[in-house]
Amino acid sequence: MFKDPVRSSDPLFTVLAVNNDRRLARLGLAISKKTVSKASQRNRIKRQIRESFRHEQHKLLDIDIVVMAKRGLDNRSENEMRQSLQQHWARLVKKCAKS
Repeated sequence: MFKDPVRSSDPLFTVLAVNNDRRLARLGLAISKKTVSKASQRNRIKRQIRESFRHEQHKLLDIDIVVMAKRGLDNRSENEMRQSLQQHWARLVKKCAKS
């Protein structure tokens, strides 16, 4: 079990994770207007993150996760976002297994 936040970062997202005392993973999103200016794009990004999380949630037990968007994300394709998120989930599973 890890006590300090675990961080995973790439050009699209920064993902922070900490253990929780529940038997499930929880997701938080931080997609600011400063990062992605249009509401429709922010909503598209949020849907993409939630969908990716739903597919991997069973591997991420007992973790609270916050996904933060970085500048330029609104110009990226859904495939690029999906691949980035998959890498983040894999890193979190590895780091959490070591702890």
